[in-house]
Amino acid sequence: MKGKQVIIDKLNALLAFELAAMDQYFLHSEMYKDWGLNKLYERISHEFEDEKGHATKLIERMLFLEGTPDMVTRDGLQIGTDVPSMLESDLRVEYAVAQALRETMALCEVEQDYVTRDMLLALLDDTEVDHAYWLEQQLGLIKRVGLANYLQSQL
Repeated sequence: MKGKQVIIDKLNALLAFELAAMDQYFLHSEMYKDWGLNKLYERISHEFEDEKGHATKLIERMLFLEGTPDMVTRDGLQIGTDVPSMLESDLRVEYAVAQALRETMALCEVEQDYVTRDMLLALLDDTEVDHAYWLEQQLGLIKRVGLANYLQSQL
C-alpha cells in the first residue's frame, strides 16, 4: 500500500530517535554491568529490547507503506559518564521521542492515516508510562536518598 511521503518522512525521523535510544540504552546497560550495578543493568537492558521493538514497528509500518527505512541516522544520542548523567540523558531522549510521537500523530490525523496514528499511540503509552516515568522515579530517588544509597540499592 503506497503511503504518503510526508508520513514516511516523519516515521523515519521517529526511527532516528528510536535507534539512538536503542544504542544509548545498549551502551548504558553494558556500562552498568561493568560497574556491577546489576539491577540497573537488567532494567536498562529491558529498555533496550523495548526500543528495538519500537524500531521494528516503525520499520514494518514504513515497509508496508512502501517507504525506505533510514537505518543510518541517529537523533538525540547522548552517552552519560556516571549514573545520574546516564539516567538524565535517557530521560531526555524519552522526552524527545514523546514529543516527536505527538507531532507525528497529529500529522497522521491531518493525513487521515489512522492505523499509523494508533500504532504510534501504543508507542507513546510505552514511552510515557513505562520508560520516562521509571527514569523520573530513579532520578527522584537519587535526590531523596542520595547517590551513594541509590547506587548501593542497585548492586
